Amino acid sequence: MDPLTLLDVHNLTLLRGERLVQRDLSFRVAAGGMLSILGRNGAGKTSVLRAVAGLLEPQSGSIIWRLPAGRTVSSAEERGQFVGWLGHKDGVKSQLTACENLRFHLNYYRRGGDIDDTLASTGLSHMRDLPAQYLSAGERRRLAFARLILSQRPLWLLDEPLSTLDRQGKDLVRVAMGRHCSNGGIVLAATHEPLGDSGEILELS
Repeated sequence: MDPLTLLDVHNLTLLRGERLVQRDLSFRVAAGGMLSILGRNGAGKTSVLRAVAGLLEPQSGSIIWRLPAGRTVSSAEERGQFVGWLGHKDGVKSQLTACENLRFHLNYYRRGGDIDDTLASTGLSHMRDLPAQYLSAGERRRLAFARLILSQRPLWLLDEPLSTLDRQGKDLVRVAMGRHCSNGGIVLAATHEPLGDSGEILELS
């Protein structure tokens, strides 16, 4: 898949039902960039992620993804294939082991990847053959993040990625996000705590 060179959001106005969530919101994130979206509950952090992903139609404004050679992606349908999404729900199948969960994901999306290496990078090697129903909330969150890594999508949209994680888990996730950006990816996250010292911050009022 082609990399993204720039995520360009301009004058975005969002409604949820009849309620105005954000008006004239603009930001840009280049390849290798990380943006933390901060704000009070109800400020529209998740709505911004959903709009960027193509899951919420903006009232006005533009969301343009720039690719190499001057190409652009603007349609919601086309944007989906570039997105790796991590929401509040982990999406883990409880009856499958950690390894089987990741293998199912790779088979479904017809992708290759090193499952054991990814489990190691998220601190789950010792949980490899344990059914996910026996994992703690933090361990399930790590497994969902391992799935995200294997998705090989250039844009990561993360909704409270550090929730339920202990200090070690947060450190592992921050390392993975940094590695993704170092490889030319983009991270955009709705969060109550900044993702890292190198990232930019967008405060929603």
